[in-house]
Amino acid sequence: MNTVRTSDEERTDERRVGEGRTGTRKVAVVTGAGSGIGRAVAVELLAAGWSVALAGRRPEPLAETAAAAPAGGGTTLTVRADVSRPEDVAALFGAVRDRFGRLDLLFNNAGTFGPGGVPVEELPYEAWRHVVDTNLNGAFLCAQAAYRQMKEQDPRGGRIINNGSISAHTPRPHSVAYTATKHALTGLTKSLSLDGRPYGIAVGQIDIGNAATDMTAGMQTGALQANGETAPEPVMDVADVARTVRHMAELPLEANVQFATVLATAMPYVGRG
Repeated sequence: MNTVRTSDEERTDERRVGEGRTGTRKVAVVTGAGSGIGRAVAVELLAAGWSVALAGRRPEPLAETAAAAPAGGGTTLTVRADVSRPEDVAALFGAVRDRFGRLDLLFNNAGTFGPGGVPVEELPYEAWRHVVDTNLNGAFLCAQAAYRQMKEQDPRGGRIINNGSISAHTPRPHSVAYTATKHALTGLTKSLSLDGRPYGIAVGQIDIGNAATDMTAGMQTGALQANGETAPEPVMDVADVARTVRHMAELPLEANVQFATVLATAMPYVGRG
């Protein structure tokens, strides 16, 4: 079942950064919008005047994200959806089409790390499958639905930004499912980017390292390193990630950030291992 809630009716104030080519507000879908990077990006877009559909599995965190939006910003639509379920994804994008009439941006953000610290030989297949279904299959299903709508709408086109990870380049120990899906997301990004060219659909990827969220809360106390030691790692403000996504999102469709890497400056990534 999907739950849909809307904020106040869209305002008809003067043109601003968040407006699209038709003079109406630009429309975004943010998956995994109930916490962390998804919440930060949604709030950043709303502050810039975008209308944002907030998607996630739990309605309460989505409501909290909507409440965090600044006064005078864009309109919100909250949709309870599990991106690994094709019927939920179809309902999500149907709700966006019915409410806003078009789609300018998909931030494909929903994801899970899976059980941490489990060696590959001990990882249950069910855990592997859950990570793949969420991180890869969910990203594909949402991108496919967005692609269909962007191709058919008038004016045609739009942008998809996939949330990759530093793990799309270099793994952490005992992260086989997460790392495999993030590497696969890079292939998905490249293929979608190529196939979207004739239709004005720009596709890029942001690879993030150690943004300060609930998922990375343990980094500052200690994370397993490639040499077997446990060491604390620096984190960065998640707002810096949100501003980068907004920059990518607000480029004209004739320009595209294909890949962006945003990371805590001193984290052990360059030369990891």
